[in-house]
Amino acid sequence: MLLFDCRTRYVDSVNLLIDRVARSGTSVDTPKHLWWNGEQRAWEDCTVHVTEVGWSTVGAVFEGIRAYWNAEQEELYVFRLEEHIERLLRSQKLVKLPIHYDRDTLISAVLNLLKANEVRQDTYIFPLAYTSDTRHHRYDRAGFESELYITTRPMPSHLGSGMNMSAKISSWRRISEDVMPPRAKNISNYRNGQLARLEAGTDGYDTAILLNHNGNVSEAPGACVMFVRDGVLVTPDLTSGILESITRDALLQMARNLGIEIQERIVDRTELYLADEVFACGTAAEVSPITSVDRYTVGNGEIGPVTRQLDALYENILRGRESEYAAWRTPIWQRVAVGA
Repeated sequence: MLLFDCRTRYVDSVNLLIDRVARSGTSVDTPKHLWWNGEQRAWEDCTVHVTEVGWSTVGAVFEGIRAYWNAEQEELYVFRLEEHIERLLRSQKLVKLPIHYDRDTLISAVLNLLKANEVRQDTYIFPLAYTSDTRHHRYDRAGFESELYITTRPMPSHLGSGMNMSAKISSWRRISEDVMPPRAKNISNYRNGQLARLEAGTDGYDTAILLNHNGNVSEAPGACVMFVRDGVLVTPDLTSGILESITRDALLQMARNLGIEIQERIVDRTELYLADEVFACGTAAEVSPITSVDRYTVGNGEIGPVTRQLDALYENILRGRESEYAAWRTPIWQRVAVGA
């Protein structure tokens, strides 16, 4: 998740959540249930021995999925659930984790878990597939097995808040296809972005942008990068060392439908310095405006019109306020289509 300025509504919401947990006397805000290895179980019953920590996560893959609450409709919508589960299975295949559950089983597990946990707020859904019994088997040897769990936790949205960030071009380079495949949503891959983000924070920036091994723009930690220049929306192509982002794909489709010209191509770092608008995007990042890069002011230093337009439309889609993109949403409670 990207680091946001403490003045933003997003961070204020998270701080309120932390304060509420602290006042309640509980150490963490945990749900009643999680899904683990084919069964929905009580949170406190799901434990493993401490010695399983370590090798079990080296090859672990996960998904970050968001669900958004619409208070007026009293409905919770999961965004592009099928696409997320399909990507999870592709990631498992790529890192050679045994697959024991098909797409429909995992989709049902997510929907049933949200109901069991009585979720009626913006929520992050986290499926994780990992290596089991690593005390006795090395991950890089034949014969290892996998397990899978799904959890939920509150995650407030920052869309429409006016939040914006400063970014630096990181000295760390993005992992490449011949090192660790970026298109797999592998836990180990995220150490790459973590190093970049830590460096950025130390140097006084909110986030980082990584270049690939060719010196071209790749992505931000846990998020893709887009920029606008002369009305054209530009983003690094899928061969630039980026994750095959579901949010990126959604925003590109939205922009095309709005009549905005799109370019997916190789991007030079200095193009960001001269851009009219820059933003990061992803499941956790949503649409996160970047108003300076390496102390170069982006445009006039304000959130640009294309970014605002996409931000507003994206929130309306996520919360079920329009019908054109209804296929991207899975309702949990009422299951009534918008406009029906």
